[in-house]
Amino acid sequence: MMELNNTARAPRWKRGTWLAWSAGIALASILAGCATKREAPPPVATAPTPPSAPVVMVPPPQDIPLLVSQALSPRDYRRDAATHLYARNTDRIWSGKLPPLLYAVGVLQVDIDRQGYVTDIRWMRAPSHVPEVMAEIERSVRMAAPFPAPVRMGKVTYTDTWLWHKSGRFQLDTLTEGQL
Repeated sequence: MMELNNTARAPRWKRGTWLAWSAGIALASILAGCATKREAPPPVATAPTPPSAPVVMVPPPQDIPLLVSQALSPRDYRRDAATHLYARNTDRIWSGKLPPLLYAVGVLQVDIDRQGYVTDIRWMRAPSHVPEVMAEIERSVRMAAPFPAPVRMGKVTYTDTWLWHKSGRFQLDTLTEGQL
């Protein structure tokens, strides 16, 4: 073992100096801890929510008044719906009596909600031999929405028969002028 002589020893610290240095280091540590930026705690894991599309509220056009039907039954409502479809398709309505042979005849059931919007369409008798006519009838019904709101019934399911000529013009059985 090696012994140190007295001349090579480190200087002895006085008790007051030691306390001053310890207090200074402690104070510096405390201040350094206050000066550091604390990170936010990690977020709590939750179930992911699907991104939602922005909701855009579009007011109804001013030239189309909100229509109301006072019908008490689906049969009564059918006349209001047929009149509405005729008004939306004025250039496609066959005027006068239809010829004896028609291109297609289809029976369609339409569900209307309390605001007059189409919620479902079902074919009871589909003119499946002419799928383009089926698609055109469905498109015409959906494009005519909103229908008169069935205020007395809340919602309604009505049925009507479409009488289709090969020219693309039609009549509805509810408002038909008959056949030759």
